[in-house]
Amino acid sequence: MIGLIFTLTLGQLLRQRRVLLLGLLAAIPVAITLLFRFTSSRADTGLPEFVASMLDALVVSIGLPLTALVLGTAALGQEIEDGTAFYLLSKPIARWQIVVAKLMAAWVATSIFVTVSTLGSAAPLIGERGEDLLVPAFVIAGIVGALGYTTLFLALSIRFNHALVIGLSYVFLWEGLASSLFKIDGVRFLSLRAYTLGIAGAISEAPSTVFSARLDGPSASVLATILIVGAFIYAVRRLERYELSERV
Repeated sequence: MIGLIFTLTLGQLLRQRRVLLLGLLAAIPVAITLLFRFTSSRADTGLPEFVASMLDALVVSIGLPLTALVLGTAALGQEIEDGTAFYLLSKPIARWQIVVAKLMAAWVATSIFVTVSTLGSAAPLIGERGEDLLVPAFVIAGIVGALGYTTLFLALSIRFNHALVIGLSYVFLWEGLASSLFKIDGVRFLSLRAYTLGIAGAISEAPSTVFSARLDGPSASVLATILIVGAFIYAVRRLERYELSERV
């Protein structure tokens, strides 16, 4: 049953019009990197630093959370919004199986966009000596980050009517504004962005002149695991107590 729900949900997520916008979002850092590569006089010496900054600022900080937000909240939340979830929730299916199937679909779809964006943005570095780990590091970190974000946003979509707005507030106000503008040190311990970058930094072993994460790899991995497990358990328990008429 998990496989069937996963297949149907993945197909629904990838057939909707929002996919075109997500594809455009994934293509932006690729286009900027290629523009820098072929037009800048610093391309030969500053390309690794520029690619790392693009992966940090555009792929991990913007593309990843926004893609996960759109797909994570739509995987189950859209069915709850339009009332079609009644048919799924009325079936004799364990609620945890529904959460797993919906989460896997949102995770796979998000990972596809993020991986394509990462590989496209980092393509000029592939084969470069000394920078060869930067590409797989951000691919792996992006996939882990996609799991974290989609789990969180799926859980929010079960609990709140306006999960999309709440998710946007988290991404831009907490992870973006509080971290970048006010430089709040504690944000790194409560930020999926920081976890993702920390995992990328640990795998890539890039020098600080190329890329530097604010959180070390082991801490990022442990915190990401805690968040993913916690959000998943909350989503399952919330769905087990869920009634279609109770939306806030």
